[in-house]
Order: sequence, then C-alpha cells, then structure tokens
Amino acid sequence: MKNTRFSGSDFLARNLVAPIHQSVVSNRRLNVLRDRLGMLLPQTVPLRGLDVGCGSGELARDLKVSYPQIEIIGVDVLVRGETAIEVREFDGKHLPFPDRSFDFTMLVDVLHHTNEPLILLKECARVSRQFVLIKDHICDSWWDRLRLSFMDWVGNRAHNVSLPYNYQSQENWNDLFEASKLSCDVKFDRLGLYPKPFSLLFDSHLHFVAKLSSNK
Repeated sequence: MKNTRFSGSDFLARNLVAPIHQSVVSNRRLNVLRDRLGMLLPQTVPLRGLDVGCGSGELARDLKVSYPQIEIIGVDVLVRGETAIEVREFDGKHLPFPDRSFDFTMLVDVLHHTNEPLILLKECARVSRQFVLIKDHICDSWWDRLRLSFMDWVGNRAHNVSLPYNYQSQENWNDLFEASKLSCDVKFDRLGLYPKPFSLLFDSHLHFVAKLSSNK
C-alpha cells in the first residue's frame, strides 16, 4: 500500500535524500544482495522463482544475469511503469498462483512493510517447491528500531512506500518461521550493505539473509 498524502518531508525525500541514497547506497546494496542471495542458490540446476514485493525488479534482473539458469517473475501491490522483469499485481497478502508453482520465492525487505507478515510468509511457503529466500531486519532494542526506522524512511519515503515500521526481533522471526512450517537452513548477517563510515551505524546485526525450507 502506498501513502497518498504529500508534505514537506516528501519534497525533501524526493529532491535531496533520494539522490544521495541512490549514489551512496543503492548500487552497493544491489551488488551485495545479488552475491549473498546467489550463494544460497544451486549453481547448475534450472530454477523458476518468484520475487514477492519486487519493486522495479532490478535485483531479480541482476540475479538472472549472474545466474542464467534462473527465471524470475515478480509481484507487487503497485506495478511501476517500467520494470526490469515481468511484474504482476497482487493484493499484498494472497499470491495469485497455485500451490508449488515455483522452485523458490524471495522476500527482500518486504515483510516489515506489511502489518501481517505471517500471512505473506505462509503464502510464499505455499507456492514454493523447494525454498524461500528472505532478506530483512532484526530489531532487538529501541536503538535498533531508531536506526531501522531512519534507514527505512531514507530508502523508501521518496517512493511513497507505506512505512509501518513493523520490525521483528530474532525471537519473533523464529516464531514466524515455525508458524509458517519453515526451518532456517542457512543465515548470513553483517552483510556490509553500507560503505564506511555509514556501516559503523547502519550495518552491525540489523540485516540478515536466510534460506528457509519446509519442515512439514
């Protein structure tokens, strides 16, 4: 869901913050996440994937370039005018595909933008034959929440993305995985998404990438 109200903060985000974020963070983030997610993919087996909440689809495109055995389409609540991959619209909760339609699904910085992450995670497990890839945040303190909220605003306000700031603690993530009947096979943290000196404040334990498989 997108915000529709315009304010002075929108003007600031679009005309000052967004260009700085693009030049300092966005390209590095895409490269790091492409490499980290790629490490969790089988290297020689053809795979069909679904990028849930894909936005412009740039990350999925970069994965396809680096790992040509992969085919990926995307879904998002709002399909942008130009996207790097095929993107279909969905309601943010229910994926419009039959059970086990894809070898894998991925959720990259998506679940903290929904008020009901369990519903969407269960949907990803339902349509995945093999595994779910997730990149998100860990929030175990007020200081974590403050930093994550700032990063979220900087990265998303200019694009008018809904910001419920619904971050999960490590314990909450464990509960979400269990309720979705998923187990964590591999997990990376301290991803190095930010260059110095920003990494000193905004990396630490706040980010993780994980590969989940069904434990049914």
